[in-house]
Amino acid sequence: MSWWGKLIGGAVGFSIGGPLGLLIGGILGHKYVDKPNNETFGQNNELTQAAFFSATFSIMGRITKADGRVSEDEIAMARQIMEHMHLDAAQKKAAIHLFNEGKKADFDLDGVLLQFKQAAHRRTTLLQMFLEIQLHAAYADGKMDSAEQAIINHIAGQLGFSLRHVEQLSALVRFNLGLDAQGYYHGGAASGKSSGDLLKEAYELLGIPESADDAEVKKAYRRMMNQHHPDKLVSKGLPEEMIELATEKTQQIKAAYELIKKSRK
Repeated sequence: MSWWGKLIGGAVGFSIGGPLGLLIGGILGHKYVDKPNNETFGQNNELTQAAFFSATFSIMGRITKADGRVSEDEIAMARQIMEHMHLDAAQKKAAIHLFNEGKKADFDLDGVLLQFKQAAHRRTTLLQMFLEIQLHAAYADGKMDSAEQAIINHIAGQLGFSLRHVEQLSALVRFNLGLDAQGYYHGGAASGKSSGDLLKEAYELLGIPESADDAEVKKAYRRMMNQHHPDKLVSKGLPEEMIELATEKTQQIKAAYELIKKSRK
């Protein structure tokens, strides 16, 4: 049975308490009040998946509200992620509920982040995938304003990522969305970007300078592919529904690597 089936079935182990417990309890129509069970956190992969799902959509709602209003593009982006995950009707309803909870003024952002980091066992690759999804939310309307950048930097810091790491992940998201380095939309690879701009973004995506030698390029590529390997991410707690998102990331990394290789021939 999947994490979702166990959650709906009321399996023991989901009464985790704290802000995540309240979010998960809200999905089911009641509130969990039990204290967090650290032993359960260490043994229950389904719990990690439930925590990832709940933190993803609630914090996404918080980010879209950062600039004072939630735009139609941001709502469309959230729904697009739900479609990518092939959520059923009940799961979509839960995701929307979580998204709306995140928009509330009293949403406990730091509490959710702290508890999610614990549930994810501080696994860097899993936390990184979470941050990338939140970057998609921040760039949903074609740009990242100062309020959104501030909350992204705060989230990254709480999860243990440096600002340099945020910049690299931002490059990956921009490469996918067709944005320039300032986060403004220019239509993507198929609609007018110069080969020089695309090549520059490919290097930014891999986190290496254009002066890197071939061995450094290959090493960076393999590192990025390893960090985004769908099967590894799922084994560490990524919900199965998000495999397609992880697969798309590997395709983007491969495209950047191939572009760099082609330019060097």
